[in-house]
Amino acid sequence: MGIVAGLDSSSAFTHIVVCDTDTGAVLRRGFAAHPVEAKATEIDPQAWLLSLGEAATDGLLEGVQAIGVSAQQHGLVPLDHQGNLVRPALLGNDKRAQVAAADLVDGLGGRQAWAEAVGAVPQAAQPVSKLRWLARNEPEAAQRVAAVLQPHDWLVWQLLGRPARRTTDRGAASGTGYWSADTGSYRPDLVELALGHQATLPEVLGPADAAGTTPEGLLISAGTGETMAAAFGLGVGVGDAVVSLGASGSVMAVHHEALSDPAGMITSFADATGKHLPVVHTSNAVRALRGTAEMLGVEGLEELSALALKSTPGASGLVLLPYLEGERTPRLPHAAGTLCGLRRESMKPEHLARAAFEGMLCSLADALDVLRGRGVEVRRVFMLGAAAELPAVQGLAPALFGTQVVVPQPAEYAALGAARQAAWALGVSQGTADPLTPPAWQGAAAQVLEPGEELAAGQAVRQQYVATRDQIHPGAFDSAG
Repeated sequence: MGIVAGLDSSSAFTHIVVCDTDTGAVLRRGFAAHPVEAKATEIDPQAWLLSLGEAATDGLLEGVQAIGVSAQQHGLVPLDHQGNLVRPALLGNDKRAQVAAADLVDGLGGRQAWAEAVGAVPQAAQPVSKLRWLARNEPEAAQRVAAVLQPHDWLVWQLLGRPARRTTDRGAASGTGYWSADTGSYRPDLVELALGHQATLPEVLGPADAAGTTPEGLLISAGTGETMAAAFGLGVGVGDAVVSLGASGSVMAVHHEALSDPAGMITSFADATGKHLPVVHTSNAVRALRGTAEMLGVEGLEELSALALKSTPGASGLVLLPYLEGERTPRLPHAAGTLCGLRRESMKPEHLARAAFEGMLCSLADALDVLRGRGVEVRRVFMLGAAAELPAVQGLAPALFGTQVVVPQPAEYAALGAARQAAWALGVSQGTADPLTPPAWQGAAAQVLEPGEELAAGQAVRQQYVATRDQIHPGAFDSAG
């Protein structure tokens, strides 16, 4: 038996789990908030190290043989020739690069050119867009940028004592906008297009590779982005999709190949195991529920859920297209939400509440169908987020998605994924593990929900939604394939 640790440095806090290498059983936990504002859009990365140190107090890492690092994605840590910070790190929630992203799309010749180049169309969050923003808005700082890292890359580098070699992994690299999950290689020309000159990029390690060993003999694995670490911690594989319910939504699935999407609805990430993780985002998920609750004067989502369950499938004919903030899937950036099917008998609070849940879940089913339409197998759906615990969501989702739904118990899945990666790299380094086969840790404890007798009614609701969507927004998905 060995002991490994997984460290997850998210946007607001650091989680550490210490696990048994053989089973994945959690032996110890640590936690600390970052000493910064929760909604900060830039940060001195030293705050991440301070948080890490606080989370690892009281001998938490005693006996640990290897550490894996997961961290928030899309952050940009710009370094000069000496490896010093050029300016504070730009975080993923920084939206200032929206115009820069649009400039980059035009600069390469459109959305399809980007999708073919790196499997993703630039968004404000991505490092490639942040580099363009830096070049346009802080040209003196941009000229000093000699190397570019992301948060997990920077943390691994610091843990190893800032060696000459800097590393990343396929998962984190696939979110930069200048690395292709399809070819497995960087596009330095896109860095130059964004920044105005070349910059040194970290070496991309394989899933079971080690980034190095500390002077004390502690192995540090490759690390990865938070999304990839969470998928690895959940134990998802081919045939599994993950639906994440936040204010906005996302659907991702494990797949055997990268998917290029000319419409830009699919972002082609790599996962933490050597496979691929195509992701489809929706702009509206739980925000549609909160807006409905406010409209109805309902106290919170639990009450809205209870109200919705007083209605029947199809919400007495009401259909809500929940495009309240425009929509990414389908690509309708200037759309508004639409409520259809109003009749005297449908104008009751419970029917509107039901339509909100059905509309949100049908919109996510649309995102699932984008992946299915490209040959991605979906046998079961893992549903994440606080809203996944709502009875209305659990009652409706299996029939609307048309498949088994798994609701994992809340846990530090990104930190667990980082620990599992550390165990893998440790085993490979000791000659006891296969570099192509990750440790078979026990999967997440979860509720398993089946469509059952509700499947036919759920599919009828789905058809009603699709017919309404196609009437209001004809051809919205014509370019999804």
